[in-house]
Order: sequence, then structure tokens, then C-alpha cells
Amino acid sequence: MARIYPFRAWRYNQSAVHLDDVVTQPYDKISPAMQQAYYQRSPYNLVRIILGLPELFDAERGESVYTRAARDLNAWREEGILIQEKDPCIFAYSQRFKVPGTETVKERRGFIALGKLHDYSEQVVFRHEQTLSKPKGDRLNLLKATHAHFGQIFMLYSDPARSVEKILYDDNGTADAEVTDEYGVLHRVWRVADPAVINLLTTAMADKKLIIADGHHRYETALNYSKEHEAKGAAKAEHSTSDLPQPAYPEAAVMMTFVNMDSDGLVILPTHRVVHSLEGFEAAGFRAKAEEFFTVDKLAESDATSYMATLGAEQSPAFVAVLSDGAYLLRAKPETCLPALGFLPERQRQLDLSFLHTIVLDRLLGLDAEKVREQTNIRYLRDAGEAVELVRRGEANVTFLTNPVSMEQLREVAFAGDVMPQKSTDFFPKLMSGLTIYSLD
Repeated sequence: MARIYPFRAWRYNQSAVHLDDVVTQPYDKISPAMQQAYYQRSPYNLVRIILGLPELFDAERGESVYTRAARDLNAWREEGILIQEKDPCIFAYSQRFKVPGTETVKERRGFIALGKLHDYSEQVVFRHEQTLSKPKGDRLNLLKATHAHFGQIFMLYSDPARSVEKILYDDNGTADAEVTDEYGVLHRVWRVADPAVINLLTTAMADKKLIIADGHHRYETALNYSKEHEAKGAAKAEHSTSDLPQPAYPEAAVMMTFVNMDSDGLVILPTHRVVHSLEGFEAAGFRAKAEEFFTVDKLAESDATSYMATLGAEQSPAFVAVLSDGAYLLRAKPETCLPALGFLPERQRQLDLSFLHTIVLDRLLGLDAEKVREQTNIRYLRDAGEAVELVRRGEANVTFLTNPVSMEQLREVAFAGDVMPQKSTDFFPKLMSGLTIYSLD
């Protein structure tokens, strides 16, 4: 089952830089505005490595975002901006946050370690979404140039007794690193180097199966890169003398953060669909077509918070469609919807988003899987208020507000070997990049 390993992480030297100035959100969550802001914070901000600005490089001289990333990484090591742990470690990692849209404060506890890379066919690591070739190509180019991983794959494991947390969080003391991000999330990291604790942890995780929560593209990139280096890596491993567990070769593992899926600190937010730029779209015409598959009830004019409260009270597959002439609650009619979903695996037929993607986006609006995948006429937004306002300002045809996927639904779909519609889950908060770095050299 799951194999985890300590590692000699490279970390920012906190006597040389302020951690707040150099760590970032995951690369795929960095907007252009955030990218510019990160650049301005520090000449050592990790964005310069994981998501460089192309206009700053001279292509005619053979320079690219990837070659510059490798150059910066090497320079920061030489300058002492990044320093390496003397001993192999794992890192307890907690995130304290307020659940968006509420006053509820939660803490999500996990740990950072290396995790062995497995093909999905081995049924140790499970996915819940499809990946795209373009992001994987980008991450592979960065990996080849730098020989390092800068962010963690977000992995879920099941531990109802919370035995792993008890090993790590019994008596932590003062955190080794602490930073508050732009969303008000407090991230804390504790270094754990005691071989006895590490061995207890590896034993506790040995019977676990893992679900990728975030990081599918980076996981598959690392897996493919590992296969390319398998023969050469096996030769390296023959000379190892460490008493602690370690990968067969450096490329055989990737940096992961492991979180208990049975924890109350795990929060999944909804991701709303905003459809725009459709030729000849009319609100009345859409409602008429939707009535074949859904009951369509107009809601009183209100705001996104009210619409989400109404939607949250629904038990059956439902969502709110916000149109130019108002907001409507759409509830699935089993007699017409279920036959339309008959080709999907049973567990996927339980998801609200399967109804939305298969019937509404594809059949009613003509947005097939390729258009959805390429985001030709669709945007995904966490903020329901922003999604509603886009329609009211005439910048979108229709917004679909959705309920979040539950952890139980995710678990069932993933362990069955199925995948969910694109952008089905939004785990909050995200894992900070740059807290630890895994170098393959």
C-alpha cells in the first residue's frame, strides 16, 4: 500500500528572507494579478521558478521560463537563500482557517513527506478527475530543467481513529515555520527528524490507500518522469546506506501532503459554472428546453447568498440557474434525467454535476466534453456572488450555482476507479508552495 519516506528538504532560510514574501499558492491557482504581486514582493519569491513571466526572458538567446527557473534555483542555493536539512525529515503541517462565507474556524492537520509513485492500475493511488496534456507538458518542462518539486501533491487517506495525527501532534511545541496567506489561512510547519517517530508513521501509513485531492497533473507528470529514470535510478539505489526508509531512486517518489479524509478539518467548496458567448442564446428558450428534464421554479429576486441557502436545502440533484430574467431552481425529474445518464457508472449518476454537465451543458447548450475541457464557453468560479454578477452585467449567458461534492461521494467515485466531471472539487485551503522543496539531485 502507501509507502512514505523522510527527505532532506530544501527550505527558505528565514534569517535571509521573510517567509510571507516568498511562498505562494499552487501554480495553477495563481492569477495574473497574483503573479505580478508575487514578483513585487521579493526577488526570491517562488513564483519566479514555478510560474515565471515569459516576457522577462530573451527567447532569441535560448532563454525560457524553464531555463531561468533552473538558474534562479541554483543561484538561491549558492547564496544561502535556500538551505538543506542536515537529516531526513517529515514535516507536520497544519492550516487554521475560517470557512469561506461563514464564521466557522477549522484546523486541517496533515504532514509532508515523500510518497512512492504508483500507476493507477496498482490501486494504491486513486484519481477523481481527468487530466489535460498542456498542463502536464508545462510541469514536465519545469521538472526537467530544475530536477526539483516545489509544491506538494494533496493526498487523502482514511484513518477514523486518527492514529497518524496522534503520532505527529501529541506535543509539537513552537512551529519551525509560520505564515499567513492572502486568504487569512495560518500555515504552520514542524520539523520531525526522530527516527522512531518516522518509523511509527511509515508503519501507520503502510495499509493506506490514497486519493489525489489536488495535483493530478503534477502527479502524472512525476509518474511519467519516474518511469523514464527507472533503469538509471535502480543503479543509484544499490549504493544506499541509510537506515531510514527511502525511495528506490529519487525520481520514484514525489513530495506529498497527507490529510485524513475522516477529519472535520477537510472542507470542499462548490465550483460554479459560468457560461458565456453562446450564439443566439435566449433565457426563455433555455427554460423551455430545461423543463423536459427539470422542474423549473423562479426564485424571488435576491443575492447569491440567498440562492445558495435555497440550494443547500435540496436533497435531490438540483442547481440554481441565474439568467438575465431572474434566478431559477432546477430540480431533476428522475423519469427523464436518469435515462439520459444511463451510460454513466452508477456512482457518477448520484452527482449533481453529472446532471449539469451531461444534460444541461452538453444536451441543452451544445457544450460537449471537448468544449468543456478546453473552457471554450465556460468559466469556473468559487465566488457565487461574482458568478451571479457576470450574468446581471450582461457578461455571461447563464450561471449555474452548485452544491459542493461530499467527501463520501468523492471517496466512492475514486475507489471505484471512476472520475468526476471537470472541476468537481475545490478543497479549501490550498497547500502553500515553497514550504519545502524536494531536489532530485
